Amino acid sequence: MKFRRHQGTTMAWDKWFGWLGGLRQWLRDMGAGKRRLLILAATLFTAFLAGYALATLVLFPSPIFARSEAVPRVLGLTLDDAARALAAAGMVASDTALVSHPTGPRGTIVWQDPPPSVAVPQGTGVALSVSRGPQPIPVPDVRQYQQELAERLIEAAGLTVAGIDTSTAPEERGVVVNTRPPAGRSRSPGEGVTLFVSVGAPTISVPDLAGLTLEEARELLELTGLALGSTQARTSSAAEPGLIIEQNPAAGTLAAPGAAVRVTIVRGGIQ
Repeated sequence: MKFRRHQGTTMAWDKWFGWLGGLRQWLRDMGAGKRRLLILAATLFTAFLAGYALATLVLFPSPIFARSEAVPRVLGLTLDDAARALAAAGMVASDTALVSHPTGPRGTIVWQDPPPSVAVPQGTGVALSVSRGPQPIPVPDVRQYQQELAERLIEAAGLTVAGIDTSTAPEERGVVVNTRPPAGRSRSPGEGVTLFVSVGAPTISVPDLAGLTLEEARELLELTGLALGSTQARTSSAAEPGLIIEQNPAAGTLAAPGAAVRVTIVRGGIQ
């Protein structure tokens, strides 16, 4: 039986072998130096292709033609909500860092990189900065300053004066002797600090006010360098209505100049 070769196939093979023969002849005609240069270039190109394939398929696998997506805006979201929004867009949250922020609520995203609306390939990592709130402010040391200056220093530091308490101390009257919280303790911006202001050293003996009226007690205290403080009344048979039956500080104790003495009178008298 005779087999008949297909004419088209024969022609294709003839062309292939003809091209291959022409290439060999071209290489023979080329000088040795040029052949070595060509072989070196081919080797380097082959090595580059092999390295690229290794990197893209093994070390850093990723689709050859990754689809691009716009980075969603996650500013102001919590970290969990931001991670979900990025995952829905085919991205991941990466390089999360805690930062102080003057206005961003604690736990919310205050910065992202890449920024919103930038087109990036799917699978891109988005770096997020999470607010830990405003930078805490240490309470300044205002001891030994006059009250007015101490208040200005507290406010200049970004805090507020929550109140003024008096304190019997050897320091001059009107000088700050302590704060609450104490100096160096951190507070959030705008939080309050209480000042303790000296009313002077306890050098005046408190007079006995029992049995006196409020007016008599006021005059006596002013003569001794003290002041009449708050008054309360209660029912008692120990004295006539309107007369003082108790005082604080007690009679005979030492008080600072200008200190107030609180009294209790019998109910029913003039207050």
